[in-house]
Amino acid sequence: MRLLSAAIVSAVLVGTTGAALAAEAGPTPPRMSWSFAGPFGHFDRAQLQRGFQVYKEVCSTCHGLKYIAFRNLAQPGGPGFTEAQARVIAAEYQITDGPDATGEMFQRPGRLSDHFPPAAPNDEALRGRFGGALPPDLSVITKARSYESGLLIGLFDFFRQYQEHGVDYVHALLTGYENPPAGAKVGPTQAWNKYFPGHIIAMVKPLSDGQVAYSDGSPQTVDQYARDVAAFLHWAAEPHLEQRKRIGFQVMIFLIVFAGLMYFTKKKVWSQAKDHA
Repeated sequence: MRLLSAAIVSAVLVGTTGAALAAEAGPTPPRMSWSFAGPFGHFDRAQLQRGFQVYKEVCSTCHGLKYIAFRNLAQPGGPGFTEAQARVIAAEYQITDGPDATGEMFQRPGRLSDHFPPAAPNDEALRGRFGGALPPDLSVITKARSYESGLLIGLFDFFRQYQEHGVDYVHALLTGYENPPAGAKVGPTQAWNKYFPGHIIAMVKPLSDGQVAYSDGSPQTVDQYARDVAAFLHWAAEPHLEQRKRIGFQVMIFLIVFAGLMYFTKKKVWSQAKDHA
């Protein structure tokens, strides 16, 4: 009973602390409907390709994607580009290579085996461009970012396997820019975002309606851009998500069948033991 009481008290304290942190951070990001959510979820290929377009045209000027290679764009479970398309995309980037025969580094077009290049040669150069702020690499951003949801919602999410908190947060952040309230001290290179912890963010609003031209007729709005690039970054953080879910379902079926076989085997063995008793 003491252990149970302690567990309940701890859970209440954790929930209270989470609520306090959520209050400091601002409103909770809205839950979005994602095609890859749930045990049978899968990526929308068209959405991933649009998200890559937004990343390439907008986000890549400040943020790297260092854990993703160009070949990943054409691999199963990814955005659905062909190998030829991935080669063309890779060739549009300049990769630092070398040294050459004279001992100098040189630039060459990207290959499938290359990873996405950083936005600057090093972190200090990147800080220099943004007044000391360091734009994070986006390879695992949807796994590295989340938000407090409270004890009860957290337990509910655990049992229904809701794992999209990070991608919800990224979408909310990109759509959460507002005019600062009266009295807020926001610098000339800063902005006010209702979902960002502390609200004052060093990244000015990156998206605006009509900024990226879609060729498939999808809405060219900030909300759609945010949805698409958030989905793409979630794939970048977990490129084998579909395979993991498929294997997990197969394992569950195997365990159910195995448990049934063990049950009937146990009944048969013990029925024979009773006959000999």
